[in-house]
Amino acid sequence: MDIALIQRVFPYFLEAAGVTVVISFLAFLLGMVLAAVLTAMRLSRSRALRFAGAAYVSVFRGTPCLVQLFLLYFGGPQIGINLSPFTAGWIGLGMNIAAYMAESMRGAILAVDNGQREAARTIGFGRARTMWLVILPQAARLMIRPLGVNTVALIKGSSLVSAISVVDLAYTAQRYISSTYKPFEIFAVAALLYMLIVIVVSMLVRLADRRFAVD
Repeated sequence: MDIALIQRVFPYFLEAAGVTVVISFLAFLLGMVLAAVLTAMRLSRSRALRFAGAAYVSVFRGTPCLVQLFLLYFGGPQIGINLSPFTAGWIGLGMNIAAYMAESMRGAILAVDNGQREAARTIGFGRARTMWLVILPQAARLMIRPLGVNTVALIKGSSLVSAISVVDLAYTAQRYISSTYKPFEIFAVAALLYMLIVIVVSMLVRLADRRFAVD
């Protein structure tokens, strides 16, 4: 193993890891917002909203994220959407992960005992008030683990943005392999940094899960 090469390229990989963290964080925020909207749509009394929410989830879970990124970045200009690689990357990842997060949120809400709803209605709470004050606080605790799994999948999947020229960890690894012809060392550094990011996120998820654990 070429230790000197690893020491030489490591600072550049740290910079690329920062890009991976930022793009994953922005995608996570977008995913959470979209997922909340999709969950509300799928639980709505409106058949049209339920259908639209289900169609979104079906399309984005049923097609490869890479294809979605290509459609957004390369196909977008044809319909007037011109985005930089970085912007297209986090928006595309966010739209994709939202479909998975929405299912996690909906599952957590549906997992709350129906007796809670009935009790809230008994004391005069309306549907919206029951959801906001009774169901969501309990469901939020049930969402932590599945949303944590989604977030880890998002971080690992963020390597796909290298295909649209975002200079993240995967793109940096490919660039150095083409100039050094040392794929083992280069990919080992990239894998280590991905693993460290995932470990940190997993620790935060575990802490949150313990903090808000259901008694």
